[in-house]
Amino acid sequence: MWAAQVILAILGLSAGLAVSAGLFSFIIGLGVISDFADRTHTGEHILLYEDSVALGGMLGNIFWVYQIAIPGGSYLLPVFGLFGGIFVGCWSMALAEILNVFPIFIRRAKIIKCVPYLIAAMAIGKGIGALIFFYRGW
Repeated sequence: MWAAQVILAILGLSAGLAVSAGLFSFIIGLGVISDFADRTHTGEHILLYEDSVALGGMLGNIFWVYQIAIPGGSYLLPVFGLFGGIFVGCWSMALAEILNVFPIFIRRAKIIKCVPYLIAAMAIGKGIGALIFFYRGW
């Protein structure tokens, strides 16, 4: 019985490591981390940033799986939400930039003058959607 549990644990750990390695490679490959370092003029610390992203992902999973409570978590949650939202937004914009989604769409739809309004509308819509989602408790 314990041998099956050990094999399942090894299999689960291996699968988790493979998926997380792929995700972090994707994030780094998109250039999100290097863009942050470039914009803040701190390119000499890029390895530290990449290690911090990987460590944050690992610690987040450990806290999630083992249900570890963080002292003062209710006060830190809005800060985490803000930084998490900024990171995910930058990540999705980097992916869209690599795929040239926005330039092609804007050129074909002929909406060059409306771009700032569209960006603001997308941000407001995303914010309202998140507020509704979390307010309703889904």
